[in-house]
Amino acid sequence: MSQEKYLNPTGEQMKALAEFPDNEPVYMINLLKFKDIVEETGQTGWDTYSEYMEATTPFISRVEAKLVFYGKPLFTVIGPVAEEEQWDKVLIVEYKDKKAFFSMLQMEGYPHEIRTRSLSDSRLIACSK
Repeated sequence: MSQEKYLNPTGEQMKALAEFPDNEPVYMINLLKFKDIVEETGQTGWDTYSEYMEATTPFISRVEAKLVFYGKPLFTVIGPVAEEEQWDKVLIVEYKDKKAFFSMLQMEGYPHEIRTRSLSDSRLIACSK
């Protein structure tokens, strides 16, 4: 089982998203594992991510995205059950299209660094209907 951690997309992954059809909603599933303690601040990863959520609210509003789900996963029903694969939170955001997502990420002041600082591991999965 891989011990590799993922916090940011690769260029290849962003290119794949750029090839997603235009004018179609895209749903981003976020699987989040928080750091116990964020070294730079002494806060928990959860507290730091909460700051990120608050800081991103205006950006999400500007691109007319919607938080569809934010909750704690309970247990795996189908699939491997291993402690290192358990996620602290699952978040799903609906964007009207990929342009809205890219636009948000490129806005001046978007708090990328707070998200990265708060997490020990993550996944971001683009989905369509």
